[in-house]
Amino acid sequence: MNDYRRTYPVSWEQMHRDSKALAWRLLDMHYFTGIIAITRGGLVPAAVVARELGIHLVETICISSYDWQDKKSEAEVIKGFSGDGEGWLLIDDLVDTGRTASLVRETVSKAHFATVYAKPAGRPLVDTFITEVSQDTWILFPWDTESQFVQPLADPQRS
Repeated sequence: MNDYRRTYPVSWEQMHRDSKALAWRLLDMHYFTGIIAITRGGLVPAAVVARELGIHLVETICISSYDWQDKKSEAEVIKGFSGDGEGWLLIDDLVDTGRTASLVRETVSKAHFATVYAKPAGRPLVDTFITEVSQDTWILFPWDTESQFVQPLADPQRS
């Protein structure tokens, strides 16, 4: 079932700006041992945040929970993280329904959880985020899209 009525396209430039804004917000917080990126969406913002905060240790938790405009029935942990997350910064691109966030929170409950975008249903599960979007919006991330020719509004045959 498709619950999305809107799309919100995010360019590479906007993703970089928003990820840098996330790093700015995290800058005054305590020192982090490292970053745990939730794959795949958290990889790009984690790289930007790692650069901006001077963090060189980046780990991953690999979870599969989405297909294009289809939510899978269950999130699947493909690769976990050992430890409770104490002192670590957990990064993802988006918290949506909170299903993935809840699963990750069970594993690394003491990590500081930060996302670039947050929807109302998942927002209470993250500690820090930059932009809130409506629950019925599908975010088109730059790694999921490509530039294509779009026909002009005017019909070239009428000239």
